[in-house]
Amino acid sequence: MAKKEQNLDNLIESLSPNERKIIPNLNEKTLDNLNEKLAEMDTVAVLRALEFLSNKKIIVLNQKSKKTIELGINGILYIKKGLPERNLINLIVEKSSVTIGEAKKQSKLNDNEFKVALGVLKNKVLINLVNGKIILSGTKEEICKKFLEEQFLESLPKSFEELQPEEKFALKNLKSRKNIIDIQDKKIVEFEVTELGNQLMKTDLSKAGNLIETLTSSLIKSGQWKGKKFRRYDITSQLPKIYGGKKHFVNQATDYAKRIWLEMGFKEMTGNLVQSGFWNFDALFTAQDHPVREMQDTFFIKNKSTNFQDKKIIEEVKKAHEGKIKGSKGWQQDWRAEDSEKVLLRTHTTCLSVQTLREIAENKEFPAKYFALGKCFRNETVDWSHGFEFNQTEGIVVDENANFRQLLGYLKEFFKKMGYEKIRIRPGYFPYTEPSLEIDIFHPIKKKWLEFGGAGMFRPEVTIPIFGRHIPVLAWGPGFDRIIMEFFKITDLREMYKNNLNQLRGMKVWRK
Repeated sequence: MAKKEQNLDNLIESLSPNERKIIPNLNEKTLDNLNEKLAEMDTVAVLRALEFLSNKKIIVLNQKSKKTIELGINGILYIKKGLPERNLINLIVEKSSVTIGEAKKQSKLNDNEFKVALGVLKNKVLINLVNGKIILSGTKEEICKKFLEEQFLESLPKSFEELQPEEKFALKNLKSRKNIIDIQDKKIVEFEVTELGNQLMKTDLSKAGNLIETLTSSLIKSGQWKGKKFRRYDITSQLPKIYGGKKHFVNQATDYAKRIWLEMGFKEMTGNLVQSGFWNFDALFTAQDHPVREMQDTFFIKNKSTNFQDKKIIEEVKKAHEGKIKGSKGWQQDWRAEDSEKVLLRTHTTCLSVQTLREIAENKEFPAKYFALGKCFRNETVDWSHGFEFNQTEGIVVDENANFRQLLGYLKEFFKKMGYEKIRIRPGYFPYTEPSLEIDIFHPIKKKWLEFGGAGMFRPEVTIPIFGRHIPVLAWGPGFDRIIMEFFKITDLREMYKNNLNQLRGMKVWRK
């Protein structure tokens, strides 16, 4: 018996001030009743205290949702002055027939209300439209009787579960009209008092009011805590989740990937999202009749063009396309300057690589290693693995002694640090690299190999116009969004940028 009393004393000593306020009022049975009784406490504080009491087996908490229908802003207005169809039919009754123009003017309804009122009255077979006139066709009894929608509005608020069939019909008619009704999912919180709760309701809890809640610096300095008891804290009960501020999960992964390249000795290259056709395609030896340069694949900016002034590099790129450099047949067609002057949203970050090669050539920076990570845009059909906007991570290594094995090493090291121990590398084709490769990862959910992107060594047609001779350049540009899908358990790229607040709060922090 003494042990039972001790347990009760310990429980009382663990009660928070809000819990002690609520216990004497547990016979109220619902959260709404408690809110009325304890007006000095806000709803969140009452609900939280009830959850703590439930954890301590003092009450049994039941929560359920209840759909209620209430008057919207226009519903409140129409209760006072009548529905638009009521105002219009009253006007027509006075005159038996009236032109549409006169009815609109005299009814003082706005355009939308007038159209709705006409439609409703026609559906109820109370009027006919003949030669621009509104003719009354309903009987006096039909017109005088309240419409079903009017009766329904006057009965609100109402629970959805209580609706009769005719009321559901009225609800369906009114739902399509703006702000007449408001459907809300209301959270109903009820509770039952346990035997322990009944015992506490009969117990004097005032002695727990002398317990110290918080140890402050002033209490320590003054020594007032001596000889007093602290409230017992319950460290087992669940607390509401706290969501701290954090970067968007894509930005977290982006920062991490940038650190990988920086730690491997790379410098970052940046550039504009808007590029000329020259840097995005021509300098990368992409044929001017290649499908990627069509509107179906690329976002061009209408009525915009650029006039690139470096005539020397333009002439060298032109030679490469026309097969006038040593060892190359080019594309066997005349190169057109007007195509290179078109302005577009960059389709890859490789346009930054070729611009950086030009700076490297001017500064004679050999060897050199650069990376980029940024947005690209393509006119893709959006599905689980494609988007019209995506991130790409780009890299180049310029070195007289660079070789294909080194390229494989850089890629394997990067993907290993991103969490992929195994990647599949297979031969590929790109207009501006030879040899070329594709990088794949097996998707565990879709049960298929997913392409991450391509890599290779820049062709002489890319390097000779810039350097005046061929210098080995390793290059790669995998799609970055696909790389981070597995870590964040995202199986559809469309989920990545929805900005769903619940998803963002619950998304785990990037840790590798």
